[in-house]
Amino acid sequence: MNKLNQALRLIRVFHDQSLSELAKQMDISVGYLSEIESGKKNPSLDVIRKYATAFHTTESAILFFAENIQTDSKTKTALRNNILKFLQAIENVKISK
Repeated sequence: MNKLNQALRLIRVFHDQSLSELAKQMDISVGYLSEIESGKKNPSLDVIRKYATAFHTTESAILFFAENIQTDSKTKTALRNNILKFLQAIENVKISK
């Protein structure tokens, strides 16, 4: 999974939206959205735009977030990994409810 796909998934999880809710809001299939977030497909600019609209942000903010996930300094990598673990834990708690 590349970092843009991961960023899109994390944004959705952070906003507590299911794949099916977001897919409906974005007018795309759940399967296609799942493939994007799992890294099997790369998002088009149109899909990034739909994420931005859905989460009241800009395409550039999403790309900036994804770019910063890719920064490889030791401190930033450690911080990023902790943030990702935290968001994944939130995702797991929501799934188990």
